[in-house]
Amino acid sequence: MPANDKLKEQIVHLPHKPGIYKFFDDHGIIYVGKAVDIRKRVSSYFNRSAQHNKKTLKLVSQIKHIEFTIVDTEADAFLLENNLIKQYQPKYNILLKDGKTYPYICIVNERFPRVISTRNKKNDGSRYFGPYPSVTTMYVVLDLIRTLYPLRTCTYNLSPENIAAGKFKVCLEYHIGNCKGPCEALVDETEYNANISQIKNILSGNLSVAKSYFKEHMAAAAADYQYELAHKYKQKLDMLEDFQAKSTVVSNTLTNIDVFTITSNEQCAFINYLKVMNGSIILTQSLELEKKLDEEDADILASVVVQLRQEFESTSREVISNIELRLPLDNITITYPQIGDKKKLLSLSLKNALYLRKEREGRQEKNKELGEQRELRVLETLKKDLRLTELPRQIECFDNSNFQGDNPVASMVCFKNGKPSKKDYRHFNIKTVVGPDDFASMYEIVTRRYRRLLDENQPLPQLIIIDGGKGQLGMAVKAMRDLGIYGQVAVVGIAKRLEEIFYPGDSLPLYIDKKSESLKLIQRLRNEAHRFAITFHRSKRDAGTLKTELTDIKGIGPSTSEALLKKYRSVKKLRELSLEELTAEVGKAKATVLFNHLHSSV
Repeated sequence: MPANDKLKEQIVHLPHKPGIYKFFDDHGIIYVGKAVDIRKRVSSYFNRSAQHNKKTLKLVSQIKHIEFTIVDTEADAFLLENNLIKQYQPKYNILLKDGKTYPYICIVNERFPRVISTRNKKNDGSRYFGPYPSVTTMYVVLDLIRTLYPLRTCTYNLSPENIAAGKFKVCLEYHIGNCKGPCEALVDETEYNANISQIKNILSGNLSVAKSYFKEHMAAAAADYQYELAHKYKQKLDMLEDFQAKSTVVSNTLTNIDVFTITSNEQCAFINYLKVMNGSIILTQSLELEKKLDEEDADILASVVVQLRQEFESTSREVISNIELRLPLDNITITYPQIGDKKKLLSLSLKNALYLRKEREGRQEKNKELGEQRELRVLETLKKDLRLTELPRQIECFDNSNFQGDNPVASMVCFKNGKPSKKDYRHFNIKTVVGPDDFASMYEIVTRRYRRLLDENQPLPQLIIIDGGKGQLGMAVKAMRDLGIYGQVAVVGIAKRLEEIFYPGDSLPLYIDKKSESLKLIQRLRNEAHRFAITFHRSKRDAGTLKTELTDIKGIGPSTSEALLKKYRSVKKLRELSLEELTAEVGKAKATVLFNHLHSSV
């Protein structure tokens, strides 16, 4: 799509340097992109020979202004783009906007630390582990820790002075064995902190330290004939090994690796993320992202990798992927394994992404089938209620609109298989009728609509609905008789007051059950035709007012008025333009006249 003069001027002044660019419409930022060469990349959007899809063409049609930021390297552009997308959430950028705040396990920075769950990460010296994409997984880990290690849950200030003063007493948690009573100095602080150190190892994915500790103490207790204590250590060791067995162990040689895989169709991309620590998968996340433009899988995945690594605070230096990926980030190695444990890990991740895709596509197909069945059922009900001879797969509804006799217009909306077919909607300017004559207007628009279909050998609808009573219906029937199609197409009228359905030549109306799906479909057609007509009428009325006001300004002729009218539609929008912007539209002399007039009349 070619750029207008204003955008061309902006593009000419874009630099041949790396950075980011921002596209604006009248309301704000609609797209943020990165580029090695800003001018080349932005120019490509307006290249006539480029094969853009419909979404991209729609984006380009809405661009009113372009801004850019130069950076030193491609890596800087990559990170800046990511941050701006999260900040502004432009409607044409793919966004990870699930709105979730993931939970953490926190070792609180205090004497005799507590281990708690939280969603609020504070900069208070506490140690946070996570975030966990699954609350259930987080509580499994938290329950394991609280079972292995007796920790306090109270929020007392256990300073040496407070404990020495005897301010606190042990609670029920102490008596049932869940806490060792640090509030009364019943546990040594060094011993308590040793447990906290082991908990940190477990939460970091390193279970070997805790396992070694329990094994050594179990053996020591058994050697000292303390068999009951040895049994307790064995139970804790069994719990750790059971927890590790339930984790997906891939290989003890793999540590601190991120795995990202992607598969996509025309509408969506499906991504899986696995985080591996000490040979086990400690985190997994699957995402479905709706495509906004004609994004390539590599571009989508590169953006997601940065966002998820930030979200889950990954420090891994190796990323495994199923597609070729460019991450212009320092100290990151990207591998595409073909054999071995890493290949198995990659296959597992891709299996999850493919499963999500299959599940979503299956659900969409099922919903589509259910929707089609429902639409068919509604049409069958309508056929029965209106006593039609064939299923009304195409229904057209007509409505008139005028305001105190001015600017009479009409509309026709078309539903196919029970759904709006907006490409078949039509507006009509009334040409042969003078004044507010709804009957004559209905005759004109019905005649024009079906004469054209007949001339072009287009199929006729199975049902015509006239918004109005007997008078409008009668004129529609007369138009159909004159065209020779009366009897070929069913036609009814609907009166607004009591939702009565009228048949040609029948003085008694039909009343359809107010809860009937078929009446709701008729009402929907009627309301849509009315909305379409009113919108058209309002735009004509506003345009007429604007045109009159502009042509009354000395020095502003009809051609200038038409051009401004077509682009801006209202005086309010024109008044928002600066003198420089008006000059770009109509030249300095006319812009000065127009600007002074608009702002003197405020």
